[in-house]
Amino acid sequence: MKNRKPLKKIAEYAGSKNVDLWSTDEVHFQQHGSRCRMWIPPECKDPVVLHFPTRKSVGYFGAIRLCDGKLVSQRETNSFNAQSYWKFMKKLRQISYHTGRRVLVLADNARYHHANLHAQWREQCSDRFSQLFLPPYSPDLNPIERV
Repeated sequence: MKNRKPLKKIAEYAGSKNVDLWSTDEVHFQQHGSRCRMWIPPECKDPVVLHFPTRKSVGYFGAIRLCDGKLVSQRETNSFNAQSYWKFMKKLRQISYHTGRRVLVLADNARYHHANLHAQWREQCSDRFSQLFLPPYSPDLNPIERV
């Protein structure tokens, strides 16, 4: 039988008026292009179209407040790593701090969510802003996965 402890914690916090529950995740949108439309002169019978050699991609960090559906997002132009995640978490903390309630962020177990780079910062903020890590391989427990 699976461990039900995270489910109990989530249910307990979801019913509390003193806690704001946020769900976070990352996403990549990719564009694969092989067709195009263009205007060409009628005398050109075989136009050559040069495509970008790799697929185009854009990444975003996102967080949704579960009580009202408020979305906070941040575009990530490079790669998802500890530095970019820390930057997003600082933005989320700043936006969510004004409610006066404790903020609890649901996160999956990506390595950069636990990084030593921002461990001290997470510890300093833990009284009003902390993370609850979901069990490995359990995307069904993260509400943002359905967005």
